[in-house]
Amino acid sequence: MIAAQQTSTWLRRYRPVDQPRVRLVCFAHAGGGPSAFRTWPASLPSDVEVLVVRYPGRQDRVAEPCLERMEPMVEAVTEALTPLRDRPLVLFGHSMGAWIAYEVAQRIPVRALLVSGQVPPSRRSSARPGSARRGDASAGLSDAALIEEVKRLGGYDAQLFEDPELRDLVLPPIRADFTLVQNYRAARPSLLGCPVRAFYGEDDTDSRADDVDAWAEVTTGPFTAHRFPGGHFYLADHEAALLRELFSLPEVSCA
Repeated sequence: MIAAQQTSTWLRRYRPVDQPRVRLVCFAHAGGGPSAFRTWPASLPSDVEVLVVRYPGRQDRVAEPCLERMEPMVEAVTEALTPLRDRPLVLFGHSMGAWIAYEVAQRIPVRALLVSGQVPPSRRSSARPGSARRGDASAGLSDAALIEEVKRLGGYDAQLFEDPELRDLVLPPIRADFTLVQNYRAARPSLLGCPVRAFYGEDDTDSRADDVDAWAEVTTGPFTAHRFPGGHFYLADHEAALLRELFSLPEVSCA
């Protein structure tokens, strides 16, 4: 078991590295938290330090209010990352986390932006929760309907919703995140200058290849798209293959 270390209210460090060559900053999906990436460090090079963003209102920040707007989330994460810019930062965001990572990359220099299971904000009509089209529709659903939508997406243990106490614990951050997605509009359209790499599941019908390819439009740097078997949470079933792909990227594998 890899010990986690809290570096700030907003960041958790897995496997501290004295002199990291690069810091990989991970942003989870709607309703998710640091545990989504707890196994990653064991499969990454020893000089890659993994930091995971700690969204409020869940896991060990469960007593704090959730955020329902993008701006305060992004500003807080940006502030937390600013002291860590002594090493190159690579941002990886899945689903909702891809948009948060994109907004952070608008504010501080990063070596690369890695987006997963998500379309660019300009294609939000094609997206899903934690993405967008479904998120726009889901924020106002009843609890029962919201649970069905979450089950449809996958990525959660369905038994969580059978226990009333657990259900009451996990639903508020999911609903808040869907509301955040619904409220989000990209207000800073300036082009990035870093590489953008997109990852998606071939069966994720709301992240179709042509929409994912539109991430190329957000940067003047290089763009590549990487397809994997599976749906929206392809990265859970194909974690080893995804991490091998990440390690092969020049932004991660080279100094």
